[in-house]
Amino acid sequence: MKYYSLNKKAPTVSFKEAVINGLAPDKGLYFPESIRPLGKDFITNISNYTDHEIGYEVIKQFIGSEIPENELKQIIKETLNFNFPLIDIENGIKTLELFHGPTMAFKDVGARFMARCLGYLNTGSEKEVTVLVATSGDTGGAVASGFLGVKNINVVILYPSKKVSDVQEKQLTTLGKNIKTLEVRGTFDDCQAMVKKAFLDGSITSVKQLTSANSINVARWLPQMFYYFLAYKQLKSHGKKLVFSVPSGNYGNICAGMMAKQLGLPIHRFIAATNVNDVVPKYLQTGYYNVRSSIQTISNAMDVGDPSNFIRIQKIYNNDFDALKEDLYSYSFSDAETRSAMRHLYIDHNYMADPHGAVGYLGAKKYLEEHEDTQCVFLETAHPVKFLDVVEPVIEKSIEFPPQIRAVIDKTKEATFISSYSELKSFLLKN
Repeated sequence: MKYYSLNKKAPTVSFKEAVINGLAPDKGLYFPESIRPLGKDFITNISNYTDHEIGYEVIKQFIGSEIPENELKQIIKETLNFNFPLIDIENGIKTLELFHGPTMAFKDVGARFMARCLGYLNTGSEKEVTVLVATSGDTGGAVASGFLGVKNINVVILYPSKKVSDVQEKQLTTLGKNIKTLEVRGTFDDCQAMVKKAFLDGSITSVKQLTSANSINVARWLPQMFYYFLAYKQLKSHGKKLVFSVPSGNYGNICAGMMAKQLGLPIHRFIAATNVNDVVPKYLQTGYYNVRSSIQTISNAMDVGDPSNFIRIQKIYNNDFDALKEDLYSYSFSDAETRSAMRHLYIDHNYMADPHGAVGYLGAKKYLEEHEDTQCVFLETAHPVKFLDVVEPVIEKSIEFPPQIRAVIDKTKEATFISSYSELKSFLLKN
């Protein structure tokens, strides 16, 4: 499989080069040259396959021969080693829980898959690779866990100061070893802008091999297709049009769902459920795509004013606005609405949702108002314990720490404050 830049001003590259480069030299995101639908028999008989077999069938065309079959199957086995339960909420609405991994966030899958791919692809090389990543919350913890101790891989994580939860911060800043953390005085968009600038800075890239572990990286983005296939496997024969409501910030997860549809999964529509950072809802309403500074909310992982992956979504739909609008609905919700949804889910359905999952639930509810013959699945992307300061006052109950959180919560935070790109550059050149 070859990958090309969506800016179309850079050479096509192999999977390995796309993973290690992260971003193309022309600042573009990599996209596969071809997408081959899976056989109808596979989709029809999906319940006969194990989760590992499904993962292999879904991802293999995007890697080709660059990772041998036995190695790729082992990578998938180590990636999909926890459950993805589908939970009934109410008539027409279920939730797919994606938080049962080591850092209790959906990004564990992409981070674990990418870490193992990069570890294999860098086998035999003594050249160190620096994974540079910006996080609005859960990406950093998942990347830190996934890459911890991987030979010849150093990880540098940027996160916005005082804009991630206490649990998220501990998962970012307490692992040590090959994981280094930079606390940025600014927003997630500031962190992301610094990361992108570093990739294009020849004075850094001439001496450092940088790659990204954000969802701009194909090895982080594409394995998120697994969720949609695993949900469909559990749904079996539901007899209704299938719609996924996805809490959306950088739009990598929902973009992966659209790729799953391209592979033949019978998904009717997608709902991009957002907080007040509503660039995409406004775009679908007006046809104008206007990025802006992000606004801080209680669903902090979606505090993104310039979603990186939306250009991939536009490519999937061949930049046809009408075709995209037919498949994608998008709604924006306030913090007050999010808290109300969390309270409703807990009191009326005995379900404890995190703020992002609650936004996904609201998206499903709003869509069902006008589309009754639908089976909506909203993605619950993180365990509520990661947002104690938000969830506990809403449900008026203390949340017990799961083992994954107890392992880090009392450890000492280690992070370096930075305020500017020049400080990031200096850090990278010295470490």
